[in-house]
Amino acid sequence: MKRHYGLHGRFLAWFMARSDGKYASLVGERKQNLFRGLSGTLVEIGSGTGPNLRHLPKDLRIVGIEPNPFMYPHYRREARERGQPAVLVRGDTQALPFPDESVDAVLSTLVLCSVSGLDGALQEILRVLKPGGRFFFMEHVGAARGTWLRRVQRWVKPAWRLAGDGCEPDREIHRNVEAAGFKEVRWERFYVPIPLVSPHIAGVAEK
Repeated sequence: MKRHYGLHGRFLAWFMARSDGKYASLVGERKQNLFRGLSGTLVEIGSGTGPNLRHLPKDLRIVGIEPNPFMYPHYRREARERGQPAVLVRGDTQALPFPDESVDAVLSTLVLCSVSGLDGALQEILRVLKPGGRFFFMEHVGAARGTWLRRVQRWVKPAWRLAGDGCEPDREIHRNVEAAGFKEVRWERFYVPIPLVSPHIAGVAEK
């Protein structure tokens, strides 16, 4: 479903541009390790204000897919300041604008929590990846079932979705990735010291 971004979309872009630095200090080293070895053409879904550009190899051909146009100036400025050539496209995870088996890698960080039709989006990722292509992901996920944090995540979810552009704090994204049909999926759980969404996963799925 296509979203329309007005004042809320403008606020999200402003907020992310000013908060990305703090989050990057918590996960930067992990991103460096996760993205090591990337080459060829990379499609980043939900590229936002460009916080991942600083961690990506300079010789990549990067295409950012972002539905919120208010993110674009921040992303382009980040790419320009880092000397990172990147193309930015307005698009939807349900219909990626690429031919079948045409890209080497797809990247998602803090995006799948808010994607409507998550399973459909994962099928699109599989479609555009070349055989042997890899999907790199780093996402916050639901806390373990039965814990107090999981209960709080479920309780705040309606308000959290409204404020966070559809973000659902209790999604078990790793389960969806494992069921999507990738040849191999590797991921690990870790924790970031931020309220409500501290449980994270990072991993790679190969087609």
